Amino acid sequence: MEFLLFGEVQLRVAGQPLDVGTPRQQAVLAALAADAGRPVPIETLIDRVWGDDPPGEARNVVYSHLSRIRQVLTEVTELTGTKTGVTRRSAGYVLEIDPGAVDLNRFARLVERGNDVRETDEDRAAALREALVVWRGPPLAGLQGDWAEGVRAAWHRRRLDAAVHWGELELRLGRPDAVLAAMSDLAAEYPLAEPLEALLMRALHAAGRDAEAVDRYAVVRQRLADALGTDPGPELRALHEAILRGELPSAAPAAAAPSSSPAQLPPDTPGFAGRESALRRLGEVTGGPAPAARTVVLSGTAGVGKTTLAVHWAHSVARDFPDGQLYVNLRGFDPTGSPTTPAGAVRGFLEALDVPGERIPTTLDAQVGLYRTLLANRRVLIVLDNARDAGQVRPLLPGARACVVVVTSRDQLAGLVTEGAHPLVVDLLDDAEAHAVLRRRIGQERLAADPAAAAEIIGLCAHLPLALAVVAARAATYPAFGLAALAGQLRDARGGLDEFAGADPATDPRAVFSWSYLRLDPVAARLFRLLGLHHGPDIGTRAAASLAGLPAGRARVLLSELANAHLVAEHAPGRYTMHDLLRAYADELVHESDTAPERDSAVHRLLGHYAHTAYHADGFLDPRLEVPPALTPLPEGAEAERIVDRRRALTWFETEHRVLLRAVAVDAEFDARVWELAWALRRFLTMRGHWHDESDVLSAALSAARRLGDERKQAFAHLHLGGTHVWFGRHVEAGADFRAALKLYTAIDDVVGQAYVHRQFAWMLDRQGIIAEALAHAEQALDLFRAAEHQTGQAASLNAVGWFRALLGEHSAAIDYCRQAIDLQTQLGDHMGAAQSWHSLGYAHKQLGDHAKAITCYGTAVDLLHGTGYLVTEARLILELANLHRDLGDLTSARSRWQEAHDILAGLAHPEADAVRERLREADSRQPNNEEEPHVRTRIVP
Repeated sequence: MEFLLFGEVQLRVAGQPLDVGTPRQQAVLAALAADAGRPVPIETLIDRVWGDDPPGEARNVVYSHLSRIRQVLTEVTELTGTKTGVTRRSAGYVLEIDPGAVDLNRFARLVERGNDVRETDEDRAAALREALVVWRGPPLAGLQGDWAEGVRAAWHRRRLDAAVHWGELELRLGRPDAVLAAMSDLAAEYPLAEPLEALLMRALHAAGRDAEAVDRYAVVRQRLADALGTDPGPELRALHEAILRGELPSAAPAAAAPSSSPAQLPPDTPGFAGRESALRRLGEVTGGPAPAARTVVLSGTAGVGKTTLAVHWAHSVARDFPDGQLYVNLRGFDPTGSPTTPAGAVRGFLEALDVPGERIPTTLDAQVGLYRTLLANRRVLIVLDNARDAGQVRPLLPGARACVVVVTSRDQLAGLVTEGAHPLVVDLLDDAEAHAVLRRRIGQERLAADPAAAAEIIGLCAHLPLALAVVAARAATYPAFGLAALAGQLRDARGGLDEFAGADPATDPRAVFSWSYLRLDPVAARLFRLLGLHHGPDIGTRAAASLAGLPAGRARVLLSELANAHLVAEHAPGRYTMHDLLRAYADELVHESDTAPERDSAVHRLLGHYAHTAYHADGFLDPRLEVPPALTPLPEGAEAERIVDRRRALTWFETEHRVLLRAVAVDAEFDARVWELAWALRRFLTMRGHWHDESDVLSAALSAARRLGDERKQAFAHLHLGGTHVWFGRHVEAGADFRAALKLYTAIDDVVGQAYVHRQFAWMLDRQGIIAEALAHAEQALDLFRAAEHQTGQAASLNAVGWFRALLGEHSAAIDYCRQAIDLQTQLGDHMGAAQSWHSLGYAHKQLGDHAKAITCYGTAVDLLHGTGYLVTEARLILELANLHRDLGDLTSARSRWQEAHDILAGLAHPEADAVRERLREADSRQPNNEEEPHVRTRIVP
């Protein structure tokens, strides 16, 4: 049996196609086959078939197609003797077939083998060759819609990557003729694919046909100019020049890195020129089997182009590091005075290396140890940008001999150099390099028209790359301006950024910045100044609008003006960032030109935007079953983002949460907003397992609440800060915070707050296995919630009491408490609370030996949890359900549930996925391990 998605959608048995119905039915089948063996929600099926505009009867139409698809699959079962079908799980519909029967999956697995550096080049080339044969044509041919188009685009890229990778291996194996025979036709299909053209030129060179390689470059250059109005990229140009000079190395480049490897390098700088000596030195120091150094320190003055050089070189050698490239801006000289801590940088690297949040250790030493362990057998390039001192860098240095580290800093980092790092001073551009920069950006003709003015511009810019880039951009934008006029304006506007000025004022970039700034529209100039008050890594359009007190549409136009002037960069749609020096300049301007009340009003608007948006977004993460704290009203001129559903809420938090972490670090005068931001951000951080960030946010909230003198806010911060300590197993610190919260809630006579503290105490003691004391706290919480007539708390505490009584062997009493909790939670519509209680009830029935009831209870808990976002909790409950099926001898149901749990955990890259995968292997071998597994109680944070 074969499911063919390359070309037209087909289902073949013994080589013969079966009737798979109308195009719409084929689309449903393809939507299932693309995720064969994994559940596909009905909403996803509808989206894949109709996109953003489904008909009102879409769900019923899908059900009808599913029915007919089941009939086809029944025929497949009869013909092959292999059971196939479509089953309904809680997570969606599953096409129950071997994923290897789908040609897309066969292609992907073969490519994975081709990327496996443990295999020989011969075996890898063979796997990729076989993968390319699987391709029968563009996927889902004949199907319409955004999803089908997206699938086709993605698989065209994967095919092209696989073809180039195969060709590189073939060249390495000394078979250029095979590459030329196979790739010529492919190049006609992808006429603008420069990597493919580079491969063909290398193959022609290897076959001794350099003249044809040079001719091919000329054809490609003309084709790119005609189609896109661009020149070939740096790789193709360098290859062409190397062939002309006879300097092309005989060995092919290393095979492409696996797609799972991190690739964090910022974009290379268009029009990079000069620095040949530095680039050559970097290659000499770090290259070869025995490199002179594995750490290089690029030092030099601000704006000299250290980052540009490091990133450009890193892109040029990226293929030599098949396990990926890591990058972090350490912000050592950030004008905000908030450098990236080693702990923050290491956590970012661990996340990039797919370490789940809950696996990241608590201490810096342990985090560094895990980071170095992960890199021990990998070849990774690491760029540490803008370091303040050696102490900030040392924890980020890997122990692996195959890794290379490039550090940029305004400091020489002598401590690292004495420990073996190689120093490389990045000086100002010489005359030839500076002229090369201008020539590459504005053209030889304009330079030759007024060489004296060009020389003056270079001098006024102090040979500083950053300043030259801004001037060149201005000259390119206004080609009618003569270079003499530009030089005169630059001369008249010269000045200096005090923080970065040296002994020679000619090295100060303020002249260039002020010259660009003074040409702005006054409203755009005001926005630029105010951006100096925003200390996050980037800013969205609506946040910038609130900062300036403008409508979002107007702000969007002004941001475009700033981007065109190269005063901000739109690094992602609607997201803007600034260079450190430009941020310093904006900050200087805003303090010179805008009054303190105006600055404070802008910050209040910005924080109001973030707090109100976070508050509304948080409301979609969990149902509001309690009265949230009142927010300070939005200031006039500020506007929150429009959050209309849960998906957009999560997307907003994912995009902004690093910005929000910076926002809670503002001055004390904004303490009320800091606490509000912490309240709204906490739940998202908990759901995503960002325990370290949650601890930082709650600590800031506690400090703010203390300065405000607000005991209720202090109690909240202590309560949840204690919860983060429990996640890390720091029970002494957790107990201290809980006691502080209890004292404060008692002082203000907040009965509900006291109840929550006892509930947290119970959870902490549960984690320690001190069940009798945990029960006492749960009963006290129940009494307090009842006294306050707080129904949500009562229900949760009824469940907690039932749970602890079950752990103590009082199963009949446990069942009674859990049923009371479920009744109340059902009445309140508290689905997540009810899921907890159904789980507790199932556990009690299991202990009584009533596995059938336990299965029903656990199944109900899973259904209630599905879609809430607490995926690890859902997976663990599914595992308990699977084990119950296994204990009853129903291995088929057990295996289905193990697979469901595995899919969730593997999708999160969670470490428990490996244990579940082993269960699946045991089930397939019909040799299950029936040992009783320790029960893991997973708490859902309210």
